[in-house]
Amino acid sequence: MAIMALHTAATGMQALSMKIDVIANNIANADTTGFKSARVNFQDLLYQLRAQPGVQTSEETTSPLGTEIGLGVAVSNTQTIFKQGSALTTGEPLDAFIQGDGFFQIELPGGGTAYTRAGNFIKNAEGELVLGNNFGHRLKDSPIIPEDVPIDRVGWTADGRIVATGTDGTQQDLGQVELARFVNPAGLLHEGSNLFTETEASGDPVEAAPGTDGMGTLLGGYLEQSTTEAVTELVELIKTQRIFQMNSQTIQAADDALQVVANLRR
Repeated sequence: MAIMALHTAATGMQALSMKIDVIANNIANADTTGFKSARVNFQDLLYQLRAQPGVQTSEETTSPLGTEIGLGVAVSNTQTIFKQGSALTTGEPLDAFIQGDGFFQIELPGGGTAYTRAGNFIKNAEGELVLGNNFGHRLKDSPIIPEDVPIDRVGWTADGRIVATGTDGTQQDLGQVELARFVNPAGLLHEGSNLFTETEASGDPVEAAPGTDGMGTLLGGYLEQSTTEAVTELVELIKTQRIFQMNSQTIQAADDALQVVANLRR
C-alpha cells in the first residue's frame, strides 16, 4: 500500500537529516584541538508480517520463505570515534599531546571532574595551568608555576611531570599530573568546550601517571589535532544527500500511486 511507503520513506528522510547534522558538526570542528569525530548508527524498524516462513503448505512441503515488509529506519545512536589525532607542533612549552590512551582531568566549577584530549594549557594569574577555552577550567592537581620562572623554561616530561629548567641547566620538579582512562570512552557525555564527563556507560575512570597502567605518555610542545577527515566527511555528505533524495523520490512515487487510486472514479 502506497501509504505505508510514504511513512517508510519519511523515516529515512528524518534519520538522514540527523546524519547530515552530525557530519556538519564534524566538518565545523575540523580545526578544533582534540576533537573526536562522530558517526550515526542506524537500525531498521519493525516488520509487518504478511506470511510466516516455515508454514506447512502440504503434507510434504513447507514454505521456505515468508512475506515481511519493513516499516523504515531509525537512528540507534551517535558514536564518538576515539582514535588518536595527528600531532601538531606548536613550540608552546605548556602544550601537551597524549601519545596513546588517556584524558587530562579538568576541575569543574562547584566540584566534579571533566576529561579532555585537548592539551592547550596556559598559566592563570595564580600560576596554575588552565585549559585554553572560554571558561579557563583548572587542570586537576595543577602545579603552581612561580612568578620568577619564565614560561620558556617550563616544560612537560613524558611521565607527566612539570619541570622548570634553571639557567645553569638544573631541573626543578613543580608537580605531577595524572591521566584518566575509561573502559568505554565512547560512553562519555559531550559537555562542549572540548570536555567530556563520565556516565554509567563509560564506567569509572582509572587514574595513573602517564606511561603507567596503560596510560599514554606526554609530549610537550605539541597538540592533538581533530580527527575529522575532510575528504571522508564530504564523501559521506554527498552519499547521504543522494540517499535523502532517493527517499524523497519514493515519497513522490507513492504520491503518484495514491493519485491514480484517487482518480479511479473520474
